[in-house]
Amino acid sequence: AAPNSLADSIQQVAPANIDPNAGGTGVHGALSQYAPPLNIVELFYTKNGVPINEDKTYNYARRYELDTATQDDKYYIQPGYVTAYLNFEREPRFYADLGFDGGIWYGQGKYDDENTWHVEGRYGSYSGKARESQYSITGYYAKKLVNFLNTITQASGQYNVQRYAWPIIRLADLYLYYAEALNEINGPTGEALSWINQVRARAGIPTVEESWANYSTNPAEYQSKEGFRKIIHRERLIEMAFEGDRYWDLRRWKEAEQEMNQPVKGWDILQADPVYYYQRVTLFSQVFKKRDYFWPIME
Repeated sequence: AAPNSLADSIQQVAPANIDPNAGGTGVHGALSQYAPPLNIVELFYTKNGVPINEDKTYNYARRYELDTATQDDKYYIQPGYVTAYLNFEREPRFYADLGFDGGIWYGQGKYDDENTWHVEGRYGSYSGKARESQYSITGYYAKKLVNFLNTITQASGQYNVQRYAWPIIRLADLYLYYAEALNEINGPTGEALSWINQVRARAGIPTVEESWANYSTNPAEYQSKEGFRKIIHRERLIEMAFEGDRYWDLRRWKEAEQEMNQPVKGWDILQADPVYYYQRVTLFSQVFKKRDYFWPIME
């Protein structure tokens, strides 16, 4: 049986407008309203498969500073474009899942490496706040949700969605659940590591053992149950990003009070100059109390 959702409306609100010649401001355009916040952007690993704040080769202190893409970055960032260092040297899932100012976006009839679209998300630019309501409030876009066969009609700005069956559960989901269960029973055994490493291999990053031993400032973290639990949790949050799992994972891990009381931040999308655009702004504050773990029951 097919799932009820064929990923229609969610694709309407997720994409950036990647065609500078596409007109229109109607409700059927690429709305760009599904806006991942900065804490999700920072969640993804570096290209070496470890968190950005513990990779010995990643300059974490300058992650909000500006950098200019070169030809070496052409598969992920438009060469010559100025964007935040935060968008450089990240794992493949970062670029597959997220659209951002300067980021390459395959689709709309362009699929080869020498002929691609890129996002321009600053104020007044074709992907940014140039229209009344069709823009990302954080400066990031949920590219992962968007079928690469979707198109934008240039004259009208009509966004044409190619539906796909929304995944109820994926094999990587099961692998990560199993790794989590094995760790809780016996700690970081070779079997537990093998399941998470299969997910990482598919994502194009080294094994947990390789990544932590060679690049992490805490190389032995995966060798304890507590440390490996932390790694598994982060792997789930990255691999299952934008698929509706994060909220429930944080609740069952009892980490929601920590994670969901953090302010929601993004770039200053009202700025055209990258010096000012790449300043963090607080968009709103979340509140999650212990009572929110419980389903409300009427008296």
